[in-house]
Amino acid sequence: MAANPPFFLTYFFFSQSLLLLLSCSNGVAANGGVTEQSHHHVIGVNSLLPTTVCSSSSKGAKRPGLLQVVHRSGPCSPLGHEKTTDLSSEQFFIQDQERVDSIHSALSTGDALQDSKVSSSRLPAKSGRSLGTGNFVVTVGFGTPKQHLTLVFDTGSDLTWIQCLPCSHCYQQSEPIFNPSKSSSYSNLRCSSTRCSKQSSKSSNCTSLCKYIIQYADNSYSSGLLAREKLALTRSDVFPNFIFGCGQDNGGNLDATAGILGLGRSKVSLVSQTAAKFGRIFSYCLPPTSSSTGYLAFGDQAGASSSSLLYTPLLTDSRRPSFYFIKLVGISVGGRRLTIPSTVFTSSGTIIDTGTVITRLQPSAYAALRSAFRQAMLNYPSASAVFLFDTCYDLSGFNIVAIPKIMLHFEGGAGIDLGLPGIIVTDGLSRVCLAFAGNDDPGKAAIIGNKQQQTLEVVYDVPGGRLGFGSGDCST
Repeated sequence: MAANPPFFLTYFFFSQSLLLLLSCSNGVAANGGVTEQSHHHVIGVNSLLPTTVCSSSSKGAKRPGLLQVVHRSGPCSPLGHEKTTDLSSEQFFIQDQERVDSIHSALSTGDALQDSKVSSSRLPAKSGRSLGTGNFVVTVGFGTPKQHLTLVFDTGSDLTWIQCLPCSHCYQQSEPIFNPSKSSSYSNLRCSSTRCSKQSSKSSNCTSLCKYIIQYADNSYSSGLLAREKLALTRSDVFPNFIFGCGQDNGGNLDATAGILGLGRSKVSLVSQTAAKFGRIFSYCLPPTSSSTGYLAFGDQAGASSSSLLYTPLLTDSRRPSFYFIKLVGISVGGRRLTIPSTVFTSSGTIIDTGTVITRLQPSAYAALRSAFRQAMLNYPSASAVFLFDTCYDLSGFNIVAIPKIMLHFEGGAGIDLGLPGIIVTDGLSRVCLAFAGNDDPGKAAIIGNKQQQTLEVVYDVPGGRLGFGSGDCST
């Protein structure tokens, strides 16, 4: 890690002037094919500068069951981005590494990412930084009368929890903390319930109410009571007996948001609890800029915006069955497939995760990607390395630049041609870096982070055992 002073990395603040890009759209191709004639994103460098103007799409808001998704800290955020506490880039990426370390630890020990002892719909997903990473958030309704709460949605977590009164300790959140005593549909789980014995920290001294405790790798935590409550995803998609954690002691890197929405595969996750209606199928499109919007969808609307989807098998690993594994088999840079043995990827596996920001690759795979990217960027002066990023350039002296495209190849022939937001991170124009990092051990799993998923529609068909990728701009 370079010893540079902290700066505010603006990788998720790409300008809305992306419309001026000559060639920057992402694509999905079968059999590793490239969907565009050019093998580069040719861009005006000013398009990399941040914007403070919200320019959310008006199309999506008119569709039934569709709620907007925005960056939590951006100009479209309902949480008030000027009121939230920004993390320095150093803190931000240290916490992202803690997320990665926790996933690797879970796989090596068989424990969960979180130590938990414990029809169709679209939701508003807004990008933010909770649990120490660049997660995205959705706003849902809890209780009777309904209270809107903004939660991190996380494919690496199972139990949904929110902060509840009375608090022994609660961190500051933007919306009022949920008060179960004011909801007519709230009920606690008892120690004697079957659900308590399966999902809580039930012990011999549990004689009354069922309790849970969750500890995250970055020292964020929540503990409280397991309960049932009415959960409203949209006006028409309401689940009256949703099991969740009512957290009365919570802390860590969770400022502004109200808690976690768990999208893992265990029985207590939202995906499983709503299976009767949504069939354990969901999708999302993560917005590429802080001033643009995306969505989270369940059931029939998952994948509805893509005219064609390409699928790769969705795998289950016995070390952590609720994680979503897929098989990465290759990488292309500038239209050229890199000579990386398939065993490099298959020996350790690959996870797709909404909670990790930057994609981590096996060391030799990252070295090959970095070498090919550097070769394609020889015309541009290098800039000093910073934090996770060791391949950076000074583009301040250019008006137009050509960034080589990167494609990720998956089993079954699905290829993701990454959009520009999935390839570079920026600190102004004087430091533009390759947005990938390498693991420190070839035996550790690769993780496809949320930055590389931006603008793609990602469809999880859990009962079908497949994960779909579709091209999109998140505005449908």
